[in-house]
Amino acid sequence: MIGTPDRTEAAAYYFTYISRITSPDVVSVLARQREEIPALLAVISDEKSKNRYAPGKWSIRELWSHVNDSERVFLYRALWFARGFDTPLPSFEQEIAVGSAGADAVPWAEHIEEFRAIRSATLSFFRHLPEEAWKRIGVASGNPVSVRALAYIVAGHADHHRSILQERYT
Repeated sequence: MIGTPDRTEAAAYYFTYISRITSPDVVSVLARQREEIPALLAVISDEKSKNRYAPGKWSIRELWSHVNDSERVFLYRALWFARGFDTPLPSFEQEIAVGSAGADAVPWAEHIEEFRAIRSATLSFFRHLPEEAWKRIGVASGNPVSVRALAYIVAGHADHHRSILQERYT
C-alpha cells in the first residue's frame, strides 16, 4: 500500500483534492476513475458539452480540457521528482491554459478519449514507480510536494471536477 500523504507532503490547498481520496491505494482509484469518469462524461451530448452554467464560466469542454491539462502537469511533476531531479518547477496558470486550449473547437468525444489516454499514461507511470520514489519531494509552484501527494492530487482533482460537473452543469 502506498498510503495517504500527510500534511507535510503538499501545500494546504492541495488537500482540497487529496482529502477526497480515502483509499490507501491511489493506483486502484486512478484505475477505477479511468473507467467510471468516461462513462459519466459519455452521457453528455456534444451540444450540451458547449454549455456554461453561468456567464463567464468555463464550458463543459473547457472544464474537462482543464482536467486533462492539469493531469499532464501533475504527472510531469511526479515524473520529475520521482526520477531524482531537484530543480523547482513553475506554477501552472489554469486561466492561461484554458484560454489558449481552444477546447470548444474540439468535439466532446475527443475530450473524453483524451482523458482515457492521459489516464492510461498516468497509470502506467504510477504502476511502475519504484517504492522509494513515492516519498521523494520536490518544489512546484513554490511549495514542496511529494510524488505520493501528486498521485492523490491527480485522483482528487478529477473527482473534484466530476463533482462540479454533476452539481453545476447537469
